[in-house]
Formats: sequence, structure tokens, C-alpha cells
Amino acid sequence: MQPRITEKPSLGIIFDSALSRVDDALAMALLYGLDGKKEERLVSVSISRPNLKAAIYSDIVGRFYAGAVSGAIGFNGRALPVGLALSGSMKEDRPFFTEPLAKVGADGKPAYPSDIKHDLDTAEVAAVTRNALTAQWDDNTTIVVSGPASNLAKVLATGGAKDWIQRKVKSLVFTGGRFAEGPADENIKADIESAKRLFAEWPGSIVACGAEMDGVLAYPASSIEKDYAWSPAHPVADAYRAGGKMPWDAPLWAMNSALYAVRPKEGYFKMSEPGTISVLDDGRTRFTPSANGRHRYLIFDPAQKERILKAYTEIASAKPVEKPQRVPRPNQVVLKPAEVKQPEKQ
Repeated sequence: MQPRITEKPSLGIIFDSALSRVDDALAMALLYGLDGKKEERLVSVSISRPNLKAAIYSDIVGRFYAGAVSGAIGFNGRALPVGLALSGSMKEDRPFFTEPLAKVGADGKPAYPSDIKHDLDTAEVAAVTRNALTAQWDDNTTIVVSGPASNLAKVLATGGAKDWIQRKVKSLVFTGGRFAEGPADENIKADIESAKRLFAEWPGSIVACGAEMDGVLAYPASSIEKDYAWSPAHPVADAYRAGGKMPWDAPLWAMNSALYAVRPKEGYFKMSEPGTISVLDDGRTRFTPSANGRHRYLIFDPAQKERILKAYTEIASAKPVEKPQRVPRPNQVVLKPAEVKQPEKQ
């Protein structure tokens, strides 16, 4: 049964990321910016890197855009729960998310407070993703993955998940694969078996943003210094500065996936013909054209470069916009505690 509200809400976005590079933080900022413009609603955030600091960084970005430390008057400062993988590759810390966590203000307190202190303060990925799905209108959710397929493979293994996916999800946008000559990309190689399962069993459409799209665009360092200056402490700007020697232009990949996911009809990117993507044993991907195929991949259009960069810099750097507090939808199904495996304390 559909939620009993009078007007269909904007598209729900589920964002699952390894948070392995600055580009992932920028993609998160872009999604919060588009949320503020009411083009979509960021309804779930999860981290496929089994690293507590990565989850804390995701939380502080959410709290920032909720107004907790951005200086926005009247904001409640509440952020979405963060799902965290407890196993997998990519465990190491990265300066772009550890340095903002270590930043302190003039009073000696953390510049970016977070309620996450231990693994138990995060959410179990399959449960938080499924709960987010069940709260959405039918065919009104897009999932964006920027990292290995590990978390979504676990979602697929959850009882009844495929039925919910078929009902609720319009599209899955996966940042990975390679559809030109070259080796397997890092996101597929991080968990080849999960990638195989995802592309073979996902019961809906998948749009891939392949590795040939990585670096065709770069985020201008000049935007970090100019467009983010409205806040003396900005976790995304601080992450950018920690990610490389300034001024440097960060290569983009996940941002491309996020923009397409929310604005698929804007013509920012070209699209392949339909077909089927399969994952080989060495992690390389194979695309087989098929009129009835449910998979496609994005193709860079140089004519759109300036238009895309303008969207990135304006939206990602926008000030937070106050929104009504989120409430559960009438048809939301919440997993019972017995259905959720709690992580062990570290």
C-alpha cells in the first residue's frame, strides 16, 4: 500500500560509499545540496569501508548539512543514521576524513561533533537500507553506489529484499566497471564475488559509471577557496584540503554517478545502448548489447564539461537549507531487533 499522503515526494536517494577518496565526500555534498533544492531526498547513507572513522566523517557531514555546525539558525542538527560494514577491504584510514575529525575550534572542542563513538553507534547496513526502501513510494528510489558491491550484496541476501527492490527502486547507479580497454577497476576488484552477484541478480535496471569516466572531470580547487568560504569550518572543504597539496583539482568519478542519478534527463552524459553487464573472474567487466537488457553505462560528452562543472560547484557548495523533520512513512516496515545481527564491540 502506498503512503497515505496527498502528494508524491521527490525521489529518495540511498547512497552507499566506500569513502575511499575526496570525490566520495564531494558526491555526498552534491547529494545534500540537491536535497536542499528539493530535487531529491537523501534517505539512507551507508559506508562499505569497515572503518569507524569513515562512518564518523559521514555523520559529521550529515550533521553539518542539518545545521549542527554550519551556523544556520534554528536547524535541529539531526542527521541520518549511518550504516557501516563490519568486514571487507579498504580498512585503512585516509587523511581526507581523519584530519577533519581531528580539527578543533578556538575553544579546544571538536570542530565537528558526532554521536558516533563505537561500532554499536552505527546501523547494520542491510537493515538500514531495507528500512529506507520500505518507507518510500513505489518506483521512487534510486540507489547510488560508490565503492564495492559488498553492502548491496548483503541487502540482496535479506529475506524479501528482491520484492522490495522491484517495487521501490527506479534504478541502481553503480560507480564501477570498465567499458573500454584496461584492467579491472578498484571498486569491482575490492569484492569481485559481490559484484558478480549484484549484476547477475539485481531485479531492476543498472546504470554503470565505468572507470573510463574517472578523471574526465576534475573539481576546481578555486571553488573550494571561494565557494565554501561562507562557513569558517566546512567538513567537505577541509577534506579536500587534506586530500592533496593545494591547489589541486580532484579527479571526479562518484560525483558523475550522483548527478546522473538525480538528473537523468538533463543530458549531462551520453548513454550506451541497453545490454547486460557481467563480471569476470579477474574483476573485469563485459558488456553484451541486448535490446531487452537492463544494464547501460554512461559515456562522457565533452560538450557538457562546463555545464557539469557549473552544476557541481554551485550545488555542492550551497548553504544548508532547513527542512521539516523526517517522519516514518505510514507503510514503513522496520526490522525487529531479532532480525538484525548486532556487531561485536571492538
